[in-house]
Amino acid sequence: MEWRVIALEEHSACLNMGIDEAILEGIRDGTSPPTMRFYKWKPGAVSIGRFQSMRDEVNIERCRALGIDCVRRITGGGAVYHDQKGEITYSMIAPESLLPKGIRESYREICGWIIEGLSTIGIKAEFAPINDILVNGKKISGNAQTRRNGVVLQHGTILYDLDIGTMFGVLNISKEKISDKMIKSVEERVTRVLDYSDVTQEKLYSALLSGFVKGKDYTVGTLTGTETERANELSKIYGSDKWNFSR
Repeated sequence: MEWRVIALEEHSACLNMGIDEAILEGIRDGTSPPTMRFYKWKPGAVSIGRFQSMRDEVNIERCRALGIDCVRRITGGGAVYHDQKGEITYSMIAPESLLPKGIRESYREICGWIIEGLSTIGIKAEFAPINDILVNGKKISGNAQTRRNGVVLQHGTILYDLDIGTMFGVLNISKEKISDKMIKSVEERVTRVLDYSDVTQEKLYSALLSGFVKGKDYTVGTLTGTETERANELSKIYGSDKWNFSR
């Protein structure tokens, strides 16, 4: 089966989530092809997992002051700060039949595409079950997944750079915990592409793309009119307090 690749683009948090779900619905209905999409967040954003509380996890006032979006994902996992210039995010949406049946095994396969891409720029990464990718024991990529009506949606981030100060400011971490010791702890657990290579974000994207499409039939495409219309509808839901503050 031929994959569609949607090249690296920037959108608001609400529209990014709307696009992912619109593609999922299209694949469910048989009108959209399996899709790999690469994107960034404009402006920067905080996304929380489906089952988290926005008020518990996010410093909402700080986000507003900095012009940072806040959105709830349909996938699980924890709160993530998405720096506009500090990462590349991908989504992979496809029928379950194209992937291993087990959740761990499907994570391993998709994360393997990221690992392959990083290897082309000289970064040796490894899969850390159930949904992380490590370099030298430090996390460089976190991933989350959901399955609906026979369709798998997995999206995740690859850290290019890391603004720890802003991250601490927008996530609800007590002032007592924001210390030199904690910052050092984060630096010991998390890493970024720039720690190992001076490649540009554009070269990182090219490397990731090569890893994702290796051995596959694919075409570079865009959203259909129906997908675009539905994504815009869904973005309004993702931007609503009813959705984002539902817990």
